Amino acid sequence: MDKLRRVLSGREENEELGLTAQVLDGSSLSFSTRVKWFVICFAGGILCSILGSALLFLPGGLKLFAVFYTLGNIAALSSTCFLMGPLKQLKRMFEPTRAIATIVMLLCLVLTLCAAFWWRKNGLAIIFCILQFLAMTWYSISYIPFARDAVMKCFTSCLN
Repeated sequence: MDKLRRVLSGREENEELGLTAQVLDGSSLSFSTRVKWFVICFAGGILCSILGSALLFLPGGLKLFAVFYTLGNIAALSSTCFLMGPLKQLKRMFEPTRAIATIVMLLCLVLTLCAAFWWRKNGLAIIFCILQFLAMTWYSISYIPFARDAVMKCFTSCLN
């Protein structure tokens, strides 16, 4: 269990962090507190996404859908900050293996809201929500070893 705590907090046993890094790392919270807030934040994100999907079918619900779906994805994404800390989360998000997925995902988060509120293009907002989902999925499976390769092989075998 201690090894899991060290891995999730991103600390090695002999590594010292400065005060700023400790605050940004979020490791001042106990392990159980970080896991509890991860679950709360992640569940809240899923709840917002489901609520947004339910609101889609109401009159004028596209804007609510875009807001709740985007907030749900942001909450689910930021829930991992409780496990590893915001600084390490940002570093991992922009590692070369997931930088493109991260940029596409963040861009789709912004473009979804722009399409719904600023441009008032309902179809475009739906397209950006779909791209948001795909980018978030691709980003999430980048943390699972060989998952991207398995998904790509599965799709290529289905298309052949």
